[in-house]
Amino acid sequence: MIDLHTHTLLSDGELLPSELIRRAVSAGYRAIAITDHVDMSNIDFVLPRAVKACGEINKYWAIKALPGVEITHVPLETIPRLVKYARKNGAKIVVGHGETVSEPVIKGTNRAFINAGVDILAHPGKITPEDVLLAKSKGVCLEITTRKSHGVTNAHVVRLAIKHGARLVVDTDSHCPDNIINSDIRYSFLKKFKLADKQISDIINNSAKLAKLP
Repeated sequence: MIDLHTHTLLSDGELLPSELIRRAVSAGYRAIAITDHVDMSNIDFVLPRAVKACGEINKYWAIKALPGVEITHVPLETIPRLVKYARKNGAKIVVGHGETVSEPVIKGTNRAFINAGVDILAHPGKITPEDVLLAKSKGVCLEITTRKSHGVTNAHVVRLAIKHGARLVVDTDSHCPDNIINSDIRYSFLKKFKLADKQISDIINNSAKLAKLP
């Protein structure tokens, strides 16, 4: 199990980074990314703490903990600068908070994040075919989310990604202990989209590649 989009009490999650990662270890995770919400006001506070927590945990526990960020609800013009700042300051996974239909995300956010070269475009909502093709060309993974509030457009994202050959990943967007899943739940979740086992394997491998796992 690999999950590259999670939240701790460094933003709006319920758990310390160490507790979230400990629960992931218990659930059999191979890798997890700590990707708390950031904008220009707090990225310099949140990211160093994620780097510190993941660095310490990687010394002792049988899991790969990756520090990251989810850049969230920011002006389109600031997105490239924040992505560059995150990478320069230790983020191993950069997630863009996409145009979910459950929040008032600025139109054009999906494209701005893709052009800025994030690793994952989270919950991209009613993403257009043009942006799916752009994501394919830029190597940006589109997220299928197990989080109910954002997941109403999962089928749309899957359909367009498969049609146009864009890469998909599946993440939990965990905010609390109940959001953590295991590999069996992940498989059942993905089968709901009528994906073949080879397609499911490809999705899982996309996460492994981002996490730099063998």
